[in-house]
Amino acid sequence: MFNSAILKITALVALLTLAGCATVGRDFATHNVDEITIGETTRSDIQALFGEPWRTGIEDGKRTWTYGKYRWSAFGDAETTDLVVRFNNDGTVSSYVYNTTE
Repeated sequence: MFNSAILKITALVALLTLAGCATVGRDFATHNVDEITIGETTRSDIQALFGEPWRTGIEDGKRTWTYGKYRWSAFGDAETTDLVVRFNNDGTVSSYVYNTTE
């Protein structure tokens, strides 16, 4: 009976720990950000540097790729890292924004 109570308490603590944290997105090679050159770097270059984007879309008529990892915790500081790349019609980078809390 004592072992059963310990097992239940351990399971509850594990559940609360998992419920207190959330991670969305995936890791990407942040050390490659300085290799982006506006007007020169292409979509295929970006894909080679960072892999498949986590999210894609259109912003102000421009194709947009987002790379990001967002981690929230009820027990500590949030950790976020993201890179948003916008492309010209010719497939070159028109602009990008890189942010991190690290």
